[in-house]
Amino acid sequence: MTLIKSISGIRGTIGGKTGDNLTPLDTVKFAAAYGTWLKNNSTNKNLKVAVGRDARISGKMIQELTMNTLTGLGIDVIDLGLSTTPTVEVAVPLENADGGIILTASHNPKQWNALKLLNSKGEFLDGEAGAKILEIAESENFDFAEVDDLGEITVIDDYIDRHIEEVLKLKLVDADKVSSAKFKVAVDAVNSTGGIAIPALLKRMGVEVIELYCEPNGHFPHNPEPLKEHLTDICDLMKKEKADLGIVVDPDVDRLAFVDENGEMFGEEYTLVACADYVLSKTPGNTVSNLSSSRALRDITEKHDGEYNASAVGEVNVVQLMKDSNAIIGGEGNGGIIYPEAHYGRDSLVGTALFLTYLAEKKESVSSIRASYPSYYMSKNKIQLTPDLDVDGVLKAVEKRHASEEISTVDGVKIDFTENWVHLRKSNTEPIIRIYTEAKSQQEADELAQKMIFEIEQIIA
Repeated sequence: MTLIKSISGIRGTIGGKTGDNLTPLDTVKFAAAYGTWLKNNSTNKNLKVAVGRDARISGKMIQELTMNTLTGLGIDVIDLGLSTTPTVEVAVPLENADGGIILTASHNPKQWNALKLLNSKGEFLDGEAGAKILEIAESENFDFAEVDDLGEITVIDDYIDRHIEEVLKLKLVDADKVSSAKFKVAVDAVNSTGGIAIPALLKRMGVEVIELYCEPNGHFPHNPEPLKEHLTDICDLMKKEKADLGIVVDPDVDRLAFVDENGEMFGEEYTLVACADYVLSKTPGNTVSNLSSSRALRDITEKHDGEYNASAVGEVNVVQLMKDSNAIIGGEGNGGIIYPEAHYGRDSLVGTALFLTYLAEKKESVSSIRASYPSYYMSKNKIQLTPDLDVDGVLKAVEKRHASEEISTVDGVKIDFTENWVHLRKSNTEPIIRIYTEAKSQQEADELAQKMIFEIEQIIA
């Protein structure tokens, strides 16, 4: 049980003691800190914040606490109710709100919840704003409104439908083309709000939907992180139902994974690759992903004569580099699609609509589209360190040893070898170095990881 405070928000487990878990008191304190930060940084007298939640069991309680804290500060609230992370991101600018709060612990198990914070553009706060909010929370320097100045709550309960409308308006989304392809698609939404959003989008696009775990009751039937080992049920269902495509989303619907017609994983890393391939074929341009994402995106971008750039890990970093490099699509290798034509946030509805249009246009199976991309394999490891060790010094030594290679120090140390790469990052929360490798076979990726672990152990010894 733990409470994790970071510049991107606060997350923790429900129950237990204040300061150690996400208790009602911690929720109120952090919501008050965010509201206070908004008041300190806005010229608007009448502030407005959009608040939505995933289907977690604790969601209603955490949302009531959050909304009533904001109204206690004199801030008006738009109650979006059951929602998705990208839906709240879309709602903030459409409602001319000054900010937004998403109540979700993303792919964490059901005992977790979190407050994720947005600015007036519906984008995640930068590090400076996040640090200021943590400071305000620590000092508890709150000034609540008097009785005549309390904020009001307005309920808008159809924002997922409005979000779907925005997706269908995108130039590269063709619902008619998808409808005429007569696809049969299975959906595993882990009993969260993706069970509302994804089937509704698919039906609007004329797709036959087979729903699996689409009841938004917060009882996750398997580990909610959309990884192969957790998704045996939908893989079996694909074969049984002879479906064309399987779609898997995490509880807040910002991560998107596909399953092919044979019940095989498309690969989360390749969700972005496929969507980028389609977008770049229509609108040439640049792409961005983070340093721990697959090299396949770079290959596809260069095939379309675009420029690929890699950012530090974290959605806010990806978004900033996308803006700086005028990228037309980007995201993260965990199945997060960021398409600026829609908005600057990972959005599984946008990714689904783009991929289905691509699939209808190609008139090929999902497996044959996957086979057309360069195959890379990843290995993700970590090495435990003693708390007193100089991690920065270790990374510096690794960098020095490989000075002749192509090296990035934007976020830890990434070494690009000719045939493979390794990315070493220190954790912000525990004494470990994360080791990500990628190569053209699983064996090579695993061997490269073991080689780097051995090298780090030599440096430490």
